[in-house]
Amino acid sequence: MSVSPIFWIVFAVVVLGMIAIDLGIFTRKSHTVSFREALTWTGVWATLATCFGIWIWNSHGQTKGLEFFNGYLIELSLSADNVFIFALIFRNFGVPPQYQHKVLIWGVLSALVMRFILIGIGVQLINQFYWILYIFGAFLVYTGVKMLWSRSEEEEDPSNNPVVRYARRVLPLTPTWVGDRFWITENGKRCFTPLFIVLICIEISDLIFAVDSIPAVFGITQDQFIIFTSNVFAIMGLRSLYFVLSGVIDKFHYLKPGLGLILAFVGVKMLLGHTDYKIGNEFSLAFTILVLVASIIGSMVFPKATSGSGGISGPEA
Repeated sequence: MSVSPIFWIVFAVVVLGMIAIDLGIFTRKSHTVSFREALTWTGVWATLATCFGIWIWNSHGQTKGLEFFNGYLIELSLSADNVFIFALIFRNFGVPPQYQHKVLIWGVLSALVMRFILIGIGVQLINQFYWILYIFGAFLVYTGVKMLWSRSEEEEDPSNNPVVRYARRVLPLTPTWVGDRFWITENGKRCFTPLFIVLICIEISDLIFAVDSIPAVFGITQDQFIIFTSNVFAIMGLRSLYFVLSGVIDKFHYLKPGLGLILAFVGVKMLLGHTDYKIGNEFSLAFTILVLVASIIGSMVFPKATSGSGGISGPEA
């Protein structure tokens, strides 16, 4: 899809402007994000993504429009699994609810840069070595099957990540929270707070998440503009989606197997991309929606048996 460099600039300015509004107005003071506020921001980003997709559809045709909506929906649905990880990180570190929003918004900024780099590398690799799509496809099938059979209880404690353990050893850390600050200066020396370690965990989880999600959107399209914009809208909505779903995500126990099925399906779609059995984006979009709806309804109709350990508690409303 041919897009003027000026439009890239306009798109970046609009996104950065929305982030500036969030940081300058809604995140100026640390506060516990209410369900209403989170739902409003989720609606704002979903509306913006829908309007953008309609613009692509009208300006560049049905095929490109379907590619955007398919990529956006897959990226957003995979984000739901990341919500569980975010909740796990905040619970394990005991992060006060009023500080969680700031960690996520700065995590979003870093994630945007990370995605831009990874997508650029991916596009260049595919242009030079097209056969790498088959590796991506096989990887997605493997990851999807693994998710289908995995259990939520098997999630690894993010605080035990080697990078986090190394950071704790080499960085001067304050013993307690210092408001919502990531670091302070004491006696002319910079000291990092536990909130900075939490931010590292969030970044690591997003990097791991990107390893699955970026190859998945390559299974839909190799158009760099659509890949990046669908990722941006999904990531920008992820922060507010966390505050909407964190309190109930553990109840949707069929969602993770559903996401595994979607990943495996996209992997198969990628593997069949240059055969007579190529899967169209219309069917792919319908399949993704059907699996997500079935996973959510199935979780509500057949609830998971509760255990004494409780679940992952979300932020207070």
